[in-house]
Amino acid sequence: MEDTPLIHPDRPRPRLKPFKAMSRMQRLIANKEDTEQVFHIIEALNGNNVLHDLKRFSGSEKGQQRLAERRFLPPLLDNHDAIRKLPEGTVGRAYIDFMEREGLTAQGLVEESYKQYGARFNDQVEWYGNRLRDVHDMMHVLTGYGRDALGEACVLGFTWGQHGGRGVLFISFMGTRQLRKFLPREVDVMACHREAKRNGKAAERIIEEDILALLEEPLEAARERLSIARPVAYDTAIQQISAHGNAHEYLAAA
Repeated sequence: MEDTPLIHPDRPRPRLKPFKAMSRMQRLIANKEDTEQVFHIIEALNGNNVLHDLKRFSGSEKGQQRLAERRFLPPLLDNHDAIRKLPEGTVGRAYIDFMEREGLTAQGLVEESYKQYGARFNDQVEWYGNRLRDVHDMMHVLTGYGRDALGEACVLGFTWGQHGGRGVLFISFMGTRQLRKFLPREVDVMACHREAKRNGKAAERIIEEDILALLEEPLEAARERLSIARPVAYDTAIQQISAHGNAHEYLAAA
């Protein structure tokens, strides 16, 4: 990326927009599948966080390797036929099982982000922001957080532990708080939120990994190597919710 500027001269300077963030958060609460709102909230609150995180990334040996490769991950991650040839129990097999079960594609998340980020800038900030987006579903697989409402809030808490950013933390906190209105009283959703942040901070930075090589690793071995702790509070919460009936119905209502 030697010829790619860190920041394109035409890129607007980020500004904090708390009222926009709150408005977009209300839309996201009303429809959890409206993923576009996530990108609006992050843009409204994150300021220069992506730039600061990119500088941290580029200062690491692994980050420099990823910058030199400059891979665009979505077509590689959406090649399920190739990934399916990996042995059972690998990260790759767990990833495509998750994506197909949830009806997701890496390209689908790209298209949602483009609804927010209309203007494209060929700079390193854009490449890094794309990479943060493209490893999101891999985070679910590696951390063990599901795609239910609590799992989404927790995976964003884990992401904040890895990268910081007011927008991600705001979504995670507000989503978790919203859940308290719907779930059984004994379910400590805020403990799940706190644990997710701790686990994210303690783990190796997934963004710096060679994602194609990671797909080939046994899932449990990858979790151990990356110091990704089991989400005990989240697993306990799901068990408690399930004891009251259909966990999916509880979490879908939030």
